[in-house]
Amino acid sequence: MQIHEIDLIVKEDDLDDLNHVNNVRYVQWVQDAAEAHWNLKATETIRNEFYWVMISHHIQYKAEALLGDQLLIKTYVTESKGVRSTRMVDIYNKATEQLLTSSTTIWCFMSMETHKPTRIPEEINQLFD
Repeated sequence: MQIHEIDLIVKEDDLDDLNHVNNVRYVQWVQDAAEAHWNLKATETIRNEFYWVMISHHIQYKAEALLGDQLLIKTYVTESKGVRSTRMVDIYNKATEQLLTSSTTIWCFMSMETHKPTRIPEEINQLFD
């Protein structure tokens, strides 16, 4: 399993009215992490032939992040089968190593040509093993 990591610092526009990271921002970071990992591992040719759409998304909020906190985002694929792939994204406070959120997202692999689900080829699965 390949783990892709991203560092970021909480900025003022990440905050909600309670001055902690807005729940919607976590969801955006989950999507951004998945996209970054895909773009890092897949060639331009592959990206021009295929794309992913989100089927379901579950996120657990465990602790809050505040302005200036350094975060570590870790993402990895746990299973790919047929047209579906399950991806985890965990977000930590980098200084304390406390897990802030954990998410599981099921993605559907799509053909750019037909815009329909397509079986994930072994070459794609191997990119994330």
